[in-house]
Parts: sequence; C-alpha cells; structure tokens
Amino acid sequence: MMEKSHEIRVALVQTDLHWQNKTANLAMLEEKIWSLKGKADLIVLPEMFPTGFSMDAAKLAEPMNLTVCKWMKQLAAQTQATLTGSAIVSEGGKFYNRLLWVSPEGMIEHYDKRHLFRMAKEDKTFSPGRELPIFRLKGWNFCPQVCYDLRFPVWSRNGWDQGNAGYDIIFYIASWPAARVSAWDALLPARAIENLSYSIGVNRVGTDGNKIAYVGHSAAYDFKGEKIVDLGEAEKIAIATFSSSDLAEYRTKFPAWMDSDSFQII
Repeated sequence: MMEKSHEIRVALVQTDLHWQNKTANLAMLEEKIWSLKGKADLIVLPEMFPTGFSMDAAKLAEPMNLTVCKWMKQLAAQTQATLTGSAIVSEGGKFYNRLLWVSPEGMIEHYDKRHLFRMAKEDKTFSPGRELPIFRLKGWNFCPQVCYDLRFPVWSRNGWDQGNAGYDIIFYIASWPAARVSAWDALLPARAIENLSYSIGVNRVGTDGNKIAYVGHSAAYDFKGEKIVDLGEAEKIAIATFSSSDLAEYRTKFPAWMDSDSFQII
C-alpha cells in the first residue's frame, strides 16, 4: 500500500453549466482545468458537469469510454491530476448518475449515486448504486458521494466498526438548489465531525434549463467542522490543502470512533 503523503491538494471547481450541451461544457471546463496544471492532486467538478442536472437521460446518456470518459482521461493525463465528477451513463439498458474517478494513468473507477432525488423524478429515470467504493490517491482514502446522498448519514458512515479508519476525506459533488442551501451548509460540516474526517462539497452556480437557481457555497471542512476554504456564490476555483498529520493527531487525541455503534446496511 502506498505511503500516505503528508499533504494533498484538492481543487474545487465551482462553475455555471450550459444546459444539456456537452460540447460547450467540456470546452469551458477544459480551460478552467488547464489553469490547475501542477497545482492540484485531485480536481473535483460538480454533479452532471457535461449536461447540467437533467432527467433527459435517453437523449444525453453515453456508455463508458466514450466522449466524456475520453475527455477526462485526456485532461487527467495533461494535468497529472486525478479528475472526478459525475455524468449520465448508460449501461445494461439502465441509466446511472455516475461519479467517475479518472487517474492520470487512464484508470477509471466509479460510484453510482445511491440516493436518487425523487422530488425531481430522478428515481424514475436512473437506477440507484448498490456499492460504496473507497478511492485511493497518494495513500489517502476518499469516500465519494453525490448531492442528495448528503442527507443520509448512514450511507456515509466511516468504517470504524470494520476495524480501520475507513476514509480520510469524504466529498460531495452536487447540483444543490439555492432554495435549500441552508441544509447544504449545515450537513457538510456535520459529515466531517461525525466521521472524524475532512469533508468537501462542490456545487454549481447559475440557473439551469428548468429555471432552478444554484448559489454554490462549495467548501471544504476539517475534522472539527471548521471551514478550510469557502467559494461563496460566484464562479470560482479554490485549492484546499489537507494534512495527514493533523488528521492523525486529532483522531488520537479525540478517539470518538471507539464509541461508535456497529451495524450493517442491508
């Protein structure tokens, strides 16, 4: 297993998106990502970054290893940073809101969003994910989550009861509306506190084709729920730097995980 680097740099990309226009979004994001070359180990994009949060899956979906995957591979290789964000993917006759994790070496891992937002009929369009992978980068463990997952803490529970630290950083990519941004602001630090981990949330800005407004509030928090970076409400990119020694020291001094309850998700 790779030894954990002392620090890891994560770029949070808070951006507006062109409605259901992959070509425009990939071109726009390519310019933003190029500015991060050599500055980040991981680049995080919002939910459904190629299209916006659309239920028109039959029109917009593509299989793995087509346009979006190839674009992510190219950008990851060029920047030498791992790239992550979600897209509409078709597989086995089903549609998934799939978070893609693409390394500079061209390896692709994925997480399919488990909690589908029924208020937008996402549950009628997409199939839920069943597995929660842990991604590894420079010895750090990352737990992937997508938008509505933020409201369900059992699914994001750190792996203390399995006899290990589980993950070090939990991250959420989102299209979280302005109307409910207070919940976003409250739950992101809560996930950090209860899991003794860093947490990251990357949300979009602008207004989509359904006239839904988004105000960003992308941010990163430490294990005590204290804010590391805050992107506010404008299109912006910020780099958050996380310390493995600070995390280990806090977990040693405040081992709340030792009193956690054991359970299994069935």
